[in-house]
Amino acid sequence: MDYRQKIIETAALMFRTYGIRAVTMDMLANELGISKRTIYEKFRDKDELLAGVLKLMAVKQKEAVVKVFGESENVIAAIFRLFDMVCEHFRNMSPAFRLDMEKYYNYIVKNLLESYELLYTTNNLEMLKRGIKEGIFREDIDITNQCLNEVLRMSGERDIYSSENNRNVFRDFYVNYLRGISTPKGLELINHYNNKLTF
Repeated sequence: MDYRQKIIETAALMFRTYGIRAVTMDMLANELGISKRTIYEKFRDKDELLAGVLKLMAVKQKEAVVKVFGESENVIAAIFRLFDMVCEHFRNMSPAFRLDMEKYYNYIVKNLLESYELLYTTNNLEMLKRGIKEGIFREDIDITNQCLNEVLRMSGERDIYSSENNRNVFRDFYVNYLRGISTPKGLELINHYNNKLTF
């Protein structure tokens, strides 16, 4: 592993644990056992380092999503496994990280999205196609509909995982959307997995 990758991975862990603003370059260098100068040879400033961290997180999320969908018996099982996975991810993240991102560093996410360096971690079109093929989603749904993207965008703009109430609102909204596009087989699966959901 090269220094750049090691710095990004260590920074990702520290940012998620303590918050972004609380972690200084001196702290990061000390944790890595290297000089601060070495960090600045790889990253011009903290903003560039944070952009690297966010891109790494997006890649890891995408890998996890691909793995979940590959291992799941059907699309509904995969979606509910992702619900649990995302909630666990946010439970292990310091509230300071989310607050820092929202208050001080949101422009970095916006820049990465605008430059296509931070891509969506799920392919909603493929998910819908798979659901139709499995007889879980109705064949007459408009798979180009942007409703699901809007639901996911809403989840990114609001701190939906900061409280149990917010998580329940998002879950209910999402599950009701799924019910609206599902066949009787899909509805049966939704009821089954929704009763087992842990958040």
